[in-house]
Parts: sequence; structure tokens; C-alpha cells
Amino acid sequence: MIRYTNATLQDIEDMQTLVQPEVDSGIILARSDDEIATNIRSYILAKQEERLIGFGALHFHSKKLGEVRSLIVSSKARGAGVGKNIVRELLKNAKQFGLKKIFTLTYKKGFFQSLGFIEIPKEDLPSQKIWADCIKCKFFPICDEIALIQTI
Repeated sequence: MIRYTNATLQDIEDMQTLVQPEVDSGIILARSDDEIATNIRSYILAKQEERLIGFGALHFHSKKLGEVRSLIVSSKARGAGVGKNIVRELLKNAKQFGLKKIFTLTYKKGFFQSLGFIEIPKEDLPSQKIWADCIKCKFFPICDEIALIQTI
């Protein structure tokens, strides 16, 4: 059985271990332990028999706009709906906080479209996203990620 729960500070080491291969390949941005700790309340975890198999975060950009970020599912658990359930939990949280729109930057366009996101030009994203996060990417400024958004 898969359980979806809020992250705790004690989960950070397992989170870093799970995400490291995607960080190494440039698919997900590296986040320090301190950065994760500062934003720990933003993370939803998927655990199977107490083993971490996925997580994602909801980041706030304004009182109406949020972002799904750092979504990862272990290679062994992919295709079982874990990622979709994490995003659904993040969208529920977004709605509870009163956000109106949620965006993401991703290489998995079809995955997010299956959850109701629609593609938008990257230029429509808030400029603080580009300067705060994208500049840390090893592919910056040549970005081939796709921007998608959902109104909730």
C-alpha cells in the first residue's frame, strides 16, 4: 500500500538519495539540505512500506500562483500512478491555500497534460522563476523544458 504524507526533516536524507540520479542528469535542479529544510512543509511524500518512492513540492510565487516542482518517482515505482497522486495532493493543497493557477516546467509534457495542465510559452512565467531557479540549471540559458499551467 502506498501512503501519501507530509515530509519531515528526518526525510531529507532519503529525499536527496532518491532525487540524486535526476539531479546528476540535469532533469531536476539540485537543492541543498538547508533549502529543502526551509521548504519542508511544501513537500508531499509517497511511501511504500516506509520506503520513500516519490515526492514533489508546491512552491508559492504569489498569493494566486504556485508551482509544482521537484517531482520524482523512483524508477521501480513509475507507471503505477504515484506521480499523478503526488500532483493531485499538491493541487489539493494549492486549492486550500487559495491559489488560482499552478504551473510547472517539465520534460514530461504528456504526464502533466493528463492531469489537466495546458502548455504555455515560457515567457508567460514570472521572471523571478527564471532568475531564482533557472539560472542554477546546468542547461541555462538553453532550456528545452516545457511550461504548463492549470487553473484550479
